[in-house]
Amino acid sequence: MHRFFLPASFAELMTITGKDAHPISHVLRMKVGQQLQIVSNDQVSALMEIEAITEAVVSVRLVEKLAAFNEPSVRIILAQGLPKSDKMDFIVQKAVEMGVSEIIPVAMDNCVVQLDTEKARKKTERWQKIVEEAAKQSKREIVPQVSRPLTLKQLLVLKQGVKLKIVAYEVEDRRGLKELLQSQKSVKEILLLIGPEGGISKEELDLLKEGGMTSVSLGKRILRTETAGLATVAAILYETGDFGG
Repeated sequence: MHRFFLPASFAELMTITGKDAHPISHVLRMKVGQQLQIVSNDQVSALMEIEAITEAVVSVRLVEKLAAFNEPSVRIILAQGLPKSDKMDFIVQKAVEMGVSEIIPVAMDNCVVQLDTEKARKKTERWQKIVEEAAKQSKREIVPQVSRPLTLKQLLVLKQGVKLKIVAYEVEDRRGLKELLQSQKSVKEILLLIGPEGGISKEELDLLKEGGMTSVSLGKRILRTETAGLATVAAILYETGDFGG
């Protein structure tokens, strides 16, 4: 069933306008009497029935509130070193499907891609659209946010209050992800940094450790940047009880 995020607090009678109203009538060709799901900005999920429909406005009335809450118990912030090509599109989409709450593109020493201000703005807008569609498809209660690309220093300042900050590092051989997560069972928010294709430089690793980040190994095999973040998110969700019951 189609799901729409509404920028208003929940009410038994609501209206869908703007960019979502047009596809309901012209793309999905929905009619009066058909049902859809909405999520209000106070995170109420509900089954609604269409009462009236025009090209610009769709009026819906409550059928029943939905009790299921689909958000993970741990808030995961994925900081992703900017990859080349369209890999970021894939990472953003799949990370949202899996349950990531926030995505921060990071400009790093070994990033092939270099974005000027205008390109960064356009890319961020594109990624946010991908996020919105993925959130609808995967039945999220929130629309995660994609920030503009940041430097490592900006990331560390912005997220200095996060208690558990993890960086996946291919040279790390003393501490595994599972070990770290099992020692932090009460954590409610995790910042996860994944480097770009060229990896994380020694200078960057020193900066990250000074900023309170803990380096972990993801195992014996070297994962591509578009694989590493998603694999780590899956491991975090499994360890915190979100996957597998």
